[in-house]
Amino acid sequence: MKPLIAACATFSVALLMSTAASAAKVNDVLDAGQEWLVAQQQSQAKVDNYADEQQDLAQEYRTVLREIEGLKAYNRQISRQIELQEDELATLADSISQATSVDRQILPLLIRMLGALEQFIDLDMPFLAEEREDRIEFIKEAIDRVDVTVPEKFRQVLDAYKIELQFGRDIEAYSDIINLAGADVEVDVLRLGRIGLYYQTLDGKETGIWNRDSKRWEALGSEYRSSVRQAVKVARKLSAPGLLNLPVTTPAEAL
Repeated sequence: MKPLIAACATFSVALLMSTAASAAKVNDVLDAGQEWLVAQQQSQAKVDNYADEQQDLAQEYRTVLREIEGLKAYNRQISRQIELQEDELATLADSISQATSVDRQILPLLIRMLGALEQFIDLDMPFLAEEREDRIEFIKEAIDRVDVTVPEKFRQVLDAYKIELQFGRDIEAYSDIINLAGADVEVDVLRLGRIGLYYQTLDGKETGIWNRDSKRWEALGSEYRSSVRQAVKVARKLSAPGLLNLPVTTPAEAL
């Protein structure tokens, strides 16, 4: 019996050892499977990350392509604008060249025009003499200045001609000091266009006219006193216009 018991004990030990070994192997297999699953999950995560990165890169690539197309279109537009600006610069350069040539021709013309106007004023009736002379001197200075453009010089000369032209179309009265018989006397001056220039002393006792031929003031008869006084009121808009009895320069004598 003892050998049998011993054999049984030995078998049991061997069985237990075999079972333990089998259990260890199963655990090893389970552990290995678990590790494989973890590795697969990690690999899948990497694949998913790579896919996301690839998708992001593809989106970025498409964005970059759109930006490149936009830049190409912008560059084409800028190139077109540069071409137009170059054409405009060429046109401006040509205009400046022509303007310089025109300036050389206009300046002598302006000087001649101003000289003719100055001579006309010297020969005209002596009304607003200081104002008209100052205007001529001002334009002369403007013509000599380099900071005044040629168009501005031309405008000033034309304006002076327009002002002188207007003097022949209106009626005007103003106070002035004139020389009568060697004495300076304050008077009211009446201008009827360019056909007549008259004076009347402030007390109304003396009335006269500018004689174009003798280039001096001459007294008029008392019969013209009221007419000149009335005309002065009309010119100053203090009275309504009416018929006047005044001597005038005939068209043949007019400048």
